[in-house]
Amino acid sequence: MNLDRAVLALAGTIVLAGVLLSALVSPWWLLLAAFAGLNLLQSSVTGFCPAAVIFRRLGLREGCAFR
Repeated sequence: MNLDRAVLALAGTIVLAGVLLSALVSPWWLLLAAFAGLNLLQSSVTGFCPAAVIFRRLGLREGCAFR
């Protein structure tokens, strides 16, 4: 798995978890999905992704999106 796929997998997991928790526990969990969406939007504009930094330090090889 490369860095790009790991970031997308993490973002998808966070969004799905937020939606599932909002359906089962409280609608306030939709804020988790909104946070993931805002982070994706911010990283597309600025080119900085905190998750990519963490995954890079964990040793994942770079893909074409996060160079």
